[in-house]
Amino acid sequence: MKVALATFAAIPDGGSEAAMLRASLAPLGVTAEPVVWDDPSADWSRYDLTVIRSTWDYIDRPAEFLAWADALPRVANPAPVLRWNTDKRYLRDLAEAGVPTVPTLWDPDGLPDWDEFVIKPAVSAGSRDTARWRRGTEDEQARAHLEALRGAPAMVQPFLSAVDTEGETALLFCDGDFTHAARKSPILRAGAGIEGLVTGEDGRGAITPATPTEAQLALAERALAAVPGAPDLLYARVDMVTGPDGAPVLMELELTEPSLFLDAAPEAADLYAKAIAARL
Repeated sequence: MKVALATFAAIPDGGSEAAMLRASLAPLGVTAEPVVWDDPSADWSRYDLTVIRSTWDYIDRPAEFLAWADALPRVANPAPVLRWNTDKRYLRDLAEAGVPTVPTLWDPDGLPDWDEFVIKPAVSAGSRDTARWRRGTEDEQARAHLEALRGAPAMVQPFLSAVDTEGETALLFCDGDFTHAARKSPILRAGAGIEGLVTGEDGRGAITPATPTEAQLALAERALAAVPGAPDLLYARVDMVTGPDGAPVLMELELTEPSLFLDAAPEAADLYAKAIAARL
């Protein structure tokens, strides 16, 4: 049995997580190969399953990426989930379903009233084109950023102070079951943006093991239950932060090409490998 671990040209070997998955799949009789998703010489029919892993440049050509996923014989996560999740307006769907999320303005005409806020595009990966601004002192830069993303669409969210004091918490799931959690240290500085992609393989932002609270687990499960096609998810990462009232709120739901933070829980690689093998 053969599995393709889809990656992008900057990391043709798929990085450290691909290596861990390959090592865990081998004893199960599964050969896993990293394959660059837009390599014209790739023959996807050779693989029993394609698992989306580090396809982090899809944001440059989202329509091409989704058409490629649609054409694959078998892919995880499923192509309809990828189509829904690659545009962060899915957060609006989740909020309407009652999932507590960070408040978001979509393509606003002007700057928000929040003292500090984050601007980013709705189609983005690795925090690219994301910046944190302060009201009153950085309005000119913030307006220029917002205008540059006009129609993307742009999304604007309040910067939550807990990101600086606690970081974000990421809860990882495999086949709908919680596997492990990690803490993501802050990478956004006030008055600055992110240069390039933060990939999880580049050393920016420390990742450390974490133990989720009951409230965090409940939020993650509630968010996943609201996903169209939730029963078919192979992998999921639920990113959250503590809100002003002390309760967790959803920042992002990563169902396309998330880092799984396996370095923080190496044993989880075996769980994902077993789930992959069970699909073959």
